[in-house]
Amino acid sequence: MRAVIQRVTQASCMVEGKITGEIKHGFLVLLGIEDVDISEDLKWLAQKITGLRVFGDENGLMNKALGEIDGNILLISQFTLYAQTKKGNRPSFLRAAKPDKAIPLYEQMQVELQTLTGKKVETGIFGADMKISLVNDGPVTIIMDTRDKDNH
Repeated sequence: MRAVIQRVTQASCMVEGKITGEIKHGFLVLLGIEDVDISEDLKWLAQKITGLRVFGDENGLMNKALGEIDGNILLISQFTLYAQTKKGNRPSFLRAAKPDKAIPLYEQMQVELQTLTGKKVETGIFGADMKISLVNDGPVTIIMDTRDKDNH
């Protein structure tokens, strides 16, 4: 499972001209699910996202986590995070989980993040043509991969 986490002052998702989710300050999380991902990967990643200390403290240092600034999350599914580009110019997405596996894990991630934050997690629509707008704050962009959880 891969996540691209962007610290934002605002973010929104639009599908067919309608806003499906929007937040003020917090995280825009682009989530890619691989065919080998399991619930334990999801729980680890959700903990890492909510515990990520990248918000400014009173000294301007990146020292605060999402809950400490009353931040929000916009969660967007993005299978293209598993693009393989080694050969040719057309990316292959063979490692990305198919919808029958990815949708339940995406929905479980939403629930897990809501449980950890105690707040509603805004979303896009899985598999839809989404238009994402954001103001990246900093910019701060962090990439996490559950394959790194066993490496020190």
